[in-house]
Amino acid sequence: MFLDQDADGPSHDDAERTGGLAALLTSLQLTDSAFPSGFYTLSHSLEGFSQARAVTAAGLPALLTDLLRHGVGPGDATALALAHRAVRAGDLAAVVETDRRLHAGKLGREMRLAATRTGRQLLDLAAEIFGQPVIGRYLELVVGRQAPGTQAVSAGVVYAATGVPVRQAVASDLFAFCASFAGAALRLRLTDHRRAQTLLRGVAPVIEEVTAAALGRPLADLGSTVFASDIMSGRHERAEARLFAS
Repeated sequence: MFLDQDADGPSHDDAERTGGLAALLTSLQLTDSAFPSGFYTLSHSLEGFSQARAVTAAGLPALLTDLLRHGVGPGDATALALAHRAVRAGDLAAVVETDRRLHAGKLGREMRLAATRTGRQLLDLAAEIFGQPVIGRYLELVVGRQAPGTQAVSAGVVYAATGVPVRQAVASDLFAFCASFAGAALRLRLTDHRRAQTLLRGVAPVIEEVTAAALGRPLADLGSTVFASDIMSGRHERAEARLFAS
């Protein structure tokens, strides 16, 4: 086995010290749009919908809700929760298994590339910023092609290593997805700044719902069923002009 089962993550005492305000500050840093993980380059298939004239400003809340409930929630958010718990348990083999399953379930080449590019960037930055050994170890596995390094699993590793509780970690990453979606809508001129903030506030109860569901979902149920989004992403790959990487 190329992985040992020893925990390099923070101890229970470390987690207690980094809880509360420290955990909140870590979450805020990782979800800030200025954090250079590459999320700002993604539209999460929204540009494909826009190019096909399949979404309007009025339809943004429904589309975002569907992506959360049927795509990001059962896929990325679930993988993040599973990876977080595996890191806390000192089981990097389980993290790799989750990573591989999430990567295999991303049907489109564009989505797979976006997930691994942003995930590896996140690990690389976080290893330098936070200095937690387990982050560096997982980055080595990704660089060595022993794990794909999807964004959600990488985020789970970083959140767990820095003492952010799993529920807060999942909710934070879901909010980051929504903020990225809203930012893409702005750049695609599907909304304005005021309505983008209304969109984010309106989806808050959905984030809570999806977070709770992700925390209770086992590895066997990891996956997504947003086929319209997959189709739009596939079309986007072949578009003559593209503003976003996905």
